[in-house]
Amino acid sequence: MHQQSGDASLLRRLNSAAILGILRNTDVATLAELARAAHVSRPTVEAIVDDLLVEGWVEEYTEEYGGRQRGRPAKRFRFRTSARKVVGLSVGAYRLHAMTADLGGTIIATRRVAVFQEMTPGERIDEITRLVGQCAAEAGVETRDLAAVAVGTTGVVDGQGQVVKSNVLPNWAGVPLQAELSARLSVPVLVENDMRLAVLAEHWRGVAEGRSDVVYLFTGNRLSLGLLIGGAPYRGAHSASGEIGEPAKGLWMAFGHVIEYAMSVEPGELRSPAQAAEFAFARAREGEERAAKAVEDFATTLAEGLATVVNPLDPEMVVIGGSLAPGGELLVEPIQRYLDRVCVYPPRVVASRFGSESIVVGAVRAALNHAETTLFRKDS
Repeated sequence: MHQQSGDASLLRRLNSAAILGILRNTDVATLAELARAAHVSRPTVEAIVDDLLVEGWVEEYTEEYGGRQRGRPAKRFRFRTSARKVVGLSVGAYRLHAMTADLGGTIIATRRVAVFQEMTPGERIDEITRLVGQCAAEAGVETRDLAAVAVGTTGVVDGQGQVVKSNVLPNWAGVPLQAELSARLSVPVLVENDMRLAVLAEHWRGVAEGRSDVVYLFTGNRLSLGLLIGGAPYRGAHSASGEIGEPAKGLWMAFGHVIEYAMSVEPGELRSPAQAAEFAFARAREGEERAAKAVEDFATTLAEGLATVVNPLDPEMVVIGGSLAPGGELLVEPIQRYLDRVCVYPPRVVASRFGSESIVVGAVRAALNHAETTLFRKDS
């Protein structure tokens, strides 16, 4: 926003931020309405709106006004959501996934890039930087003009955006990812744990919209949790909320039923845990009884683990997300039955519509939140 110097400049910035914030949360408003809401004079509002029009933050709303009225209708203005863009990005062992959105949350582009688990941290950060630049170029802006970038990564991420621990990416622990990306991109950057972003996505535009207390189970070649408590993703005392850690017998304990089934049907075919589950899902849908039993036992094993979290937290909903979410009712029904039996107040169990995209969608929401604290901060 336009900046001046001195006390008058400070007051002008305060009023500008207030008016921009009002427009951000209002469909359209007249100068008189803005003056009343911001508690300033109409001439002050008019001068500020003129500046915001020039700077591209505001546009005049020119659609026909309904209803009969005398005289010339008052000009109406609205926040220009296309004034800036944000990028949300998820970091996985084998893929980077980015989405570009305007300030209204409309997704305008998406990009995926294959990476390798064995990359050095520097190489991975180079790829992230390059992908953000490509997203900015596709949106028609310079990277430095992005309002914010949010990155979701596996591992424990502290409040400064440093990866404290990571079991998935080698040598990723200890990387000050937020500081590294901020220096390279020269834009506001937020780095967060991927599961917190996944549950944020479900709360924003997913199956948990309108819910306040949610347990999100990420399924794939790893199992992780995201917790929404009081309408906000929960971090925990050490920013490690949701980290399940390595099961005592590895992933075999959770996926043993579907892995055994897949091996018995096609002994020579090597599959990852998630691929074994998907293979069993496909056979179960075809009516194969052994496959259906393997899937039900797999789902019940997941439910047994969930119950240890659900009973003490008392959530409204459990969301099954990740790459196995398309399993849908094959997972949801056995988990719901088990929780109905063992929980004092059984939550509703649903499958995510986002699947493996929940992390990047949550990153977009986090980038929008981060941008708003920067753009509409009254002391900036």
